[in-house]
Amino acid sequence: MAHLDKFKCIETSIVIDVLDKINSNEKGVVFVVDSTNKILGVMTDGDIRRALLNNVKLNDSIQDIYNKKFTYATTAESTSEKIKKLDHRVKILPVVDENFIVVDYFHKENLFQIPISAPNLRGNEFKYLVDAFLSTWISSSGSYIEIFENNFAAFCEAKHGVAVSNGTVAIHLALKALGIGKGDEVIVPDLTFAATINTVFHAEATPVIVDVENDSWCIDPKEIEKAITPKTKAIIPVHLYGQACDMDAIMAIAKKHNLYVIEDCAEAHGARFNGKRVGSIGHIGCFSFFANKVITTGEGGMCTTNDLRLMELMKVMRDHGMNKNKKYYHEVIGYNYRMTNLQAAIGVAQLERIEEILQQRSGLENEYRTLLAGSNIIEFQRNDLKNRDKITWLVSVLVKGNYKDLVVEKLKEAGIDVRPFFISLGEMEIYKPYLFSNSNSLRLSKVGLNFPTSGETSSKVTKTIQEVVRKIEEQIVV
Repeated sequence: MAHLDKFKCIETSIVIDVLDKINSNEKGVVFVVDSTNKILGVMTDGDIRRALLNNVKLNDSIQDIYNKKFTYATTAESTSEKIKKLDHRVKILPVVDENFIVVDYFHKENLFQIPISAPNLRGNEFKYLVDAFLSTWISSSGSYIEIFENNFAAFCEAKHGVAVSNGTVAIHLALKALGIGKGDEVIVPDLTFAATINTVFHAEATPVIVDVENDSWCIDPKEIEKAITPKTKAIIPVHLYGQACDMDAIMAIAKKHNLYVIEDCAEAHGARFNGKRVGSIGHIGCFSFFANKVITTGEGGMCTTNDLRLMELMKVMRDHGMNKNKKYYHEVIGYNYRMTNLQAAIGVAQLERIEEILQQRSGLENEYRTLLAGSNIIEFQRNDLKNRDKITWLVSVLVKGNYKDLVVEKLKEAGIDVRPFFISLGEMEIYKPYLFSNSNSLRLSKVGLNFPTSGETSSKVTKTIQEVVRKIEEQIVV
């Protein structure tokens, strides 16, 4: 079977080749076979990590380190028998015939447990990661950091990029670089992940939570205008679920009231408003490269800006506030917000394929839209709003008629993970004192769902979701 080629290696293989094979199959394991394809053992990424810690080198043979005592299944065994052999240690089984020849594999995805999102690591990620590793520049210095900053800024059509350790600190760094702190108010949307508002607290400023637009689900410029006080210093528009905010209106408000704009672009790599890429419009754009984002570095983030002074200040502040020309001389209070060269190496490879990844996600969303066209209970995120070119981060829908919980229940029974929208910030006790308005966001947060959206989401998944929705609709009494 051709699909097994990515899982098989001979026992004379060297460690780095086995790592490459594991990276290729994305399942964390290889089956060690002889020249006749008879299985001799298995080797996992965990086995390799332990071997490297015991001074095995990347160019050493795996002959003495692969696991010769392993769990397997036979073609004669039933699915239930195979399931019993899976546990927290054994997540994938080689399936062998009567001659002990590997003919297939069985793992948890055979049980149709489909995650909401999964990273796409099928390009040069492993190659660049090993290159960075072998260079010995594995901390916050190394060539890949600058390459990633420059390339990502160019992708965003911004002049400068500042790589940081995650998306949350990107926003905090932006706030501090703009001088925002105690006594200042920062306007944030009610419908967003908590990191957006938490960073305002970390900066010792006061958040003001406002409602979102009913059609875009993004922060409402009219509510921003209403919430402005003499203490207002900044606005953090969140490009939610791949949709761009109304940046023309927001920037006009900011100019009128002399406010800073920090774009939270964590979910919208590549989206545009009025032809401009998000992250290039406000004073600073902030991105996340967490594993579920469009592109990933595992953890990681980026600040983008067109302001040279802000870029230079953020680079100093992310490195303990140390003068870049005078080591150990600290000119501002700074932080350790640096990205590692290893993370940046993965980011460079991811960025090479970002258009391909965006196209794949968009194609998947179109497949969902086609299969669920005419549904009485599923309403898709708007993709026809004027001046807005959304991207697909997650396929986002609203479930009408109080059927959201039933849809979630039935999809989980089918082994498919779906994720509700973020809870309205103003509904949570710790944030309620800062609420200005949230009528639209409160409704949206209660009815919104995200469907599985990754390269691992097959037509089998989308059609199963279609079947589940249709069965629910058939049960609805009109």
